[in-house]
Amino acid sequence: MRAVVQRVLSASVSASDARYSGIGPGMLVLLGIAPGDGMAEVEWMCRKIAGLRIFNDGEGKMNLSLTESEGEVLVVSQFTLYADTSRGNRPGFSGSARFDVAQPLYESFIRMVGLQIAKPVRSGWYGADMQVALVNDGPVTLILDTPLST
Repeated sequence: MRAVVQRVLSASVSASDARYSGIGPGMLVLLGIAPGDGMAEVEWMCRKIAGLRIFNDGEGKMNLSLTESEGEVLVVSQFTLYADTSRGNRPGFSGSARFDVAQPLYESFIRMVGLQIAKPVRSGWYGADMQVALVNDGPVTLILDTPLST
């Protein structure tokens, strides 16, 4: 499982010129799911994201987590995070989990992050063509990968 996490002042997702979901200060999570990912990866990623200390404390240092900063979360599915660009100019997407496998894990991720931070999590439409808008704060952008199974 791979996530691109951005600390934002605001973020929203829309489709067909209609705003679907948005947040104020918090975290935008672009989430990619690989074949073989399961609940262990969902749980690991949720704990990691909820505990990331990327929000400023009273002294302006990145020292607070989502819960401590009262930040919101917007999660958007992003199968292109597993694009293979090693050959030619057209990306291949065989490194992404199939739709029917990834969708329930994506939904579980949203629920579990909400439980971790004790507040609702906003999301985009799974599998839809969406437009994402954000105001990156910092800028702070992190790429997280779940540990490889041994």
